[in-house]
Amino acid sequence: MLNGQLRTAETFSFPAPAGGRRIDLATGTVSLDYALTGPDGELRFTEVITLPLPPEAPTPATLATLDRVLELLHLVAGVSYYKTAAPRRLVLPAPLGSAAVELVTAVYTHGLAEYAYRNDLPHVLELVPEVPAGEVADPAPVDDRDGRPLSAVGGGKDSIVSLEALRRAGFDPVPFSVNPNPVIGSVNEASGLTALAARRRIDPLLFELNAAGARNGHIPVTAINSLIAVATAVLHGLGPVVMSNERSASDPNLSWHGFEINHQWSKGVVAEGLLRDALRAHAGLVEPYFSLLRPLSELHIARLFAGITRYDDVVTSCNAAFKLHDPTARWCGHCPKCRFVFLAMAPFMPRERVVRIFGSDLLADPEQLPGYLELLGIDAHKPFECVGEVEESVVALRLLTERPEWNDAPVVRALAAAVPAAGWAAAAESDVFTPGGPHHVPAAYAKALTDLAVPATD
Repeated sequence: MLNGQLRTAETFSFPAPAGGRRIDLATGTVSLDYALTGPDGELRFTEVITLPLPPEAPTPATLATLDRVLELLHLVAGVSYYKTAAPRRLVLPAPLGSAAVELVTAVYTHGLAEYAYRNDLPHVLELVPEVPAGEVADPAPVDDRDGRPLSAVGGGKDSIVSLEALRRAGFDPVPFSVNPNPVIGSVNEASGLTALAARRRIDPLLFELNAAGARNGHIPVTAINSLIAVATAVLHGLGPVVMSNERSASDPNLSWHGFEINHQWSKGVVAEGLLRDALRAHAGLVEPYFSLLRPLSELHIARLFAGITRYDDVVTSCNAAFKLHDPTARWCGHCPKCRFVFLAMAPFMPRERVVRIFGSDLLADPEQLPGYLELLGIDAHKPFECVGEVEESVVALRLLTERPEWNDAPVVRALAAAVPAAGWAAAAESDVFTPGGPHHVPAAYAKALTDLAVPATD
């Protein structure tokens, strides 16, 4: 019955009352309602976000700003439920300004582009939200530039570098995570800073539908978690949310129907700009959100991480490890992310140290070769994972071939033989260690970014 309703669903909407959005200020619980409707009936979903409560009751002005942020969060978080049926109508609950409409449109098209590609649903790329007519009142401006930054922590090298850079520059960051697992808890503990955390509970019906064969796929989760972070910063009277997305996150995986498919779209600079614009126009936040590491490559960030040792026993950038249900597991050792991060770190630290961090030597294992050939762009397109550009992998390999301690690594030898001469020539001329490209780093944070030129120390 449920799958029948999914197959015939025509509309995805945000039901009344109040557009399906409620907050309990006593608990910090935010309830977000969604509906899929069609000739065979309606399916309802409710997602629950629990924000950490501040030590003092928020002012009416703060609550007004928070409500505007939650309105955007409600619309963006709907992608998790829309994808079960991917109907051709997306009906918004209330009038919305142009910047907010542009964000929502991009989240449901660019943000779901990989999902559309894998499920062969090109109509998703052309989805246009239906927005009720009406005026939207201008928000009261909120100058949050001087508040303590809320620094998102995912447990990986990138967020660690940002956290340490902010601290060294005197910004007194507050670590933040959504649904922190033991790995993230260990990173926060190693930082010695007091962290904040929010909880996101997806409606159990979604898992039931997925188990029954509903359409599924990658969603722009960074956009969702970013808005949860902004809501937390507003509620606690903090400054901007600082992310750790690098410039290679903007690099697409492939093109389909004339549309760039990027696994990391919601981490890219275009998505960052859209979110900033929407938060300014719709919520009045002067400096709501930016990525400190945007001008840097993944390889550059790995080199900076090598100058920090206090997190060696807790760091992980492996998404698969989070699903192993083992609180001690940090690296699965078999996914594109593990392979890339190992390759990125290896040129900048002793072989013994990188092997100790990962628990195994990936470049000594011949079974890893096919995966590394993908990272180098030799056997396939760049994997649908949060990995660096092909150029970065080739540069890292070139650096490894210059270090005698890696001469006996079978994967290094095989990869070096597989890279064409043009690849080596491009690596020799690469600018992966030169900061550049579009970014939204505020002038006040330029010092922290400049300080990254000198590797961090403990």
